[in-house]
Amino acid sequence: MRNVVVQMGISIDGYVSGGPEEDIGAGEPEHTDVVARKMAWVSHAGVHAMGRVTYEEMAGFWPTSTADCAKPMNDIPKVVFSRTLTRASWPTTTIAGRDLAEQVSNLKAQPGGEIIVYGGYTLVQALTRANLVDEYRLVIRPVALGSGEPLFKDLPVERRLRLAEVTPYPDGTVISIYRRPR
Repeated sequence: MRNVVVQMGISIDGYVSGGPEEDIGAGEPEHTDVVARKMAWVSHAGVHAMGRVTYEEMAGFWPTSTADCAKPMNDIPKVVFSRTLTRASWPTTTIAGRDLAEQVSNLKAQPGGEIIVYGGYTLVQALTRANLVDEYRLVIRPVALGSGEPLFKDLPVERRLRLAEVTPYPDGTVISIYRRPR
């Protein structure tokens, strides 16, 4: 069975964005080792999963990008969780508009690599509330936002996680990986 892995940038005070139009992943260039680590994750994904807004941002960038990450982002199948999107222009994209838990269970049961979820935060929060996330790969940026959208919001119960790894980088970024206890 495949794992659902959330891979997101987050501020040191727990926000994934400073507001609706701000991405914590944007801004200063990442350290080359952080980029290499993320590239390895992206390259080994079995499915790239995202919400509609993230899809629209990525679909507007990756198909014409010459970045190293472009090939796996374009070639590996993508699933967009949306109730409003009716057509996907980015090749190898499927729209999943039905019940989130059912769709994720179906994806997990298929053979292949990890299901990497990039966002947006609304999708990640829904997956977390439904207890569907197996692993969180948090790329913690050395910035405090003070407000914005928290990664963990409106949980019906606390979610216990097990720390699997912490790796600091020279630019102040820290990658922390947490897994759901089995």
